[in-house]
Amino acid sequence: MRPYAFAGGTAVVTGAGSGIGEALTYGLAERGSHLVLVDQHADRLDRVRTVVLERHPEVRVTTVVADLSDHDATVALGTRLAAEHPGTTLLVNNAGVALAGDLAELELAELEWLLEVNLRAVVSLTHGLLPVLLANPGSHLVVVSSIFGIFAMPGQVPYVTAKFGVRGFAEALRHELAGRVGVTVVHPGGVATRIATDARAAARMDQAMFVRARERLGPLLSISPEDAAGAILRGVAARRPRVLIGWVSARVPDLLVRALPGSYARVLRLFAGSRFDLRNRR
Repeated sequence: MRPYAFAGGTAVVTGAGSGIGEALTYGLAERGSHLVLVDQHADRLDRVRTVVLERHPEVRVTTVVADLSDHDATVALGTRLAAEHPGTTLLVNNAGVALAGDLAELELAELEWLLEVNLRAVVSLTHGLLPVLLANPGSHLVVVSSIFGIFAMPGQVPYVTAKFGVRGFAEALRHELAGRVGVTVVHPGGVATRIATDARAAARMDQAMFVRARERLGPLLSISPEDAAGAILRGVAARRPRVLIGWVSARVPDLLVRALPGSYARVLRLFAGSRFDLRNRR
């Protein structure tokens, strides 16, 4: 396929109110894309919209407040976006949530909440908008997974399950859509976004342990959202099938998992020490 053309197309971005989604929004506007921004926080969307219009008054910006944990509402949103924005040429499934705790500490409803946002919403919105993407030659789809969609972290079973899931979804869909719609799956490493500070603790998780886990995670998040967004947009432009963000936090673990698929956890523990298990049970 030819390089993706940003100018004049419409990009739908979920999780656009902060972090990578916000940085992607600014980068897309600079490249001439019209925008449909989805987030559950109206105040964040209003702020981002104001910034875009101040910088790029020629860009059309639509904001949609949506709770992607509501399955029926998300399915309806996909149908609505397809009907109201038939010029959509780029869908960026970026929204995500985090949940700390071992599986035994989780209520099933908590696990389902995370899977709804991080996995099922990706599938639902993609399914809803796919006819529009197919109808617009040169379209592209982005699915933001995680480095935890490549290797599995203790205490993150729901998150890992969702991120491995969206990785498989995107890769299979890439083969189905070959030559018609481009597909990029993104694996961010340590990007400094709100997902850690906004994370929930499992119902039966010790709160002191949860606080320690968040504190230990902070120093590992050293990549700016702007740098992450730049890497993603370059990947989209080049139709790259996969974008890894972060040498130490993404590329090195990826190589390690490829080399030692059954025993990489031992090496990661030696390399990262107790940071491999952010809960620090000791």
